[in-house]
Amino acid sequence: MTITTRMLQPEDRQQWEQLYRGYAEFYGMPMAQETLDQIWQWIFAEDQPFFCLVAINEEQTLTGLMHYRAIQSPLRGGWVGFLDDLFVSPQARGNGSVDALFKALEHSAADHGWPFVRWITAEDNYRGQAAYDKIADRTRWVTYQMPAG
Repeated sequence: MTITTRMLQPEDRQQWEQLYRGYAEFYGMPMAQETLDQIWQWIFAEDQPFFCLVAINEEQTLTGLMHYRAIQSPLRGGWVGFLDDLFVSPQARGNGSVDALFKALEHSAADHGWPFVRWITAEDNYRGQAAYDKIADRTRWVTYQMPAG
């Protein structure tokens, strides 16, 4: 099966929503329509450095998505990439979607002039980590999250 990638298009809304709801479900997060609308707006806003790549099979069905963005790196005095979300539909896992998305992300990062793309994943996302370990270096950084207020 041939998998291709491209940037998300407005006509992909329904398939994108289905994939992103699957991602939220995987992480046990509720997904409100207002949240989906906000993310959709970020993807297509000209003033937001927020992007979405999609993987597509031969039937032109979206099989996966990847949200990523530019962030400032003060220690480097420049921009780097940050991968927020990666999801492949369960029925498409193992078909090459992840590899195709990461290859497209690698090219996008180079096009943006980012020296690297960084991401975090759940400690128990063993399948994801197995894929990440093949293409990226595991860092020594531990992530913390502090609630506001």
